[in-house]
Amino acid sequence: MDGGGGGGGGMNGGMLYHEVQESKLCAVHCVNTVLQGPFFSEFDLAAVASDLDHKERQMLITGGGGGAAAAASQFLSEESHNVSLDGDFSIQVLQKALEVWDLQVIPLDSPVAEPAQVDPERENAFICHLHDHWFCIRKVNGEWYNFDSLFAAPQHLSKFALSAYLDSLKGFGWSIFLVRGNFPKECPISSFEASNGYGQWLLPEDAERITKTCNNTKQPPQSVRNLRDSEIMSQFEDQDLKAAIAASLMESIPAEARAETSIPKEDQASTALQSENKPE
Repeated sequence: MDGGGGGGGGMNGGMLYHEVQESKLCAVHCVNTVLQGPFFSEFDLAAVASDLDHKERQMLITGGGGGAAAAASQFLSEESHNVSLDGDFSIQVLQKALEVWDLQVIPLDSPVAEPAQVDPERENAFICHLHDHWFCIRKVNGEWYNFDSLFAAPQHLSKFALSAYLDSLKGFGWSIFLVRGNFPKECPISSFEASNGYGQWLLPEDAERITKTCNNTKQPPQSVRNLRDSEIMSQFEDQDLKAAIAASLMESIPAEARAETSIPKEDQASTALQSENKPE
């Protein structure tokens, strides 16, 4: 089930595109490594999330029925269901973003994905999700790599290791999605122009060398929990992103709805305090 650029030789001049973790933007990194290029920014995905929120609100408002008004009022009073203010996105956002490139995101446990469960190496890409972390496993130029943004470089996977790794992830409760369609054969932006601050182009041998260096220094792999802790420490460095996402979300809510669902400042403070003290 080769989909365009996934299994052919010489994609992007034989180079691998990898993004290293920035804040909680793993969904952005995941989408871009699926596409193998800096196709989307966090602001692009925030716009997709805002559009989804707007459509969901409109469906509730125009849905009719006795409980529609109450449901719509509750929905409007809540924050976005598709993006958090610190940049974590829903699977629906990833799906919509990849649809732009004629790619489908399919749960691996669905009947249509049954062939991939039996013979995953015939596919081109998988998206993995647990808690607040997304990453992609992708076939590039006939070889499989783990493009987890927590890694300094993509890690090569043999065909046997691919199947075993997917089984292991499923056993630990990860949600896995199959990506199918016509993958871009080349990134339309040259490697010299493509710079989003956390993306890099690597030859396979360079990726292998970086991985070996990290292994030799015996640096423990950064867990999702450690990642979340470090993000809390650096939350004040992301004000531009948060402001842009918040503005994008507010634009999708009618002014009258914002007025009706506004909460007194003292209630906001109480809610925020309860949220901070809530055990994970």
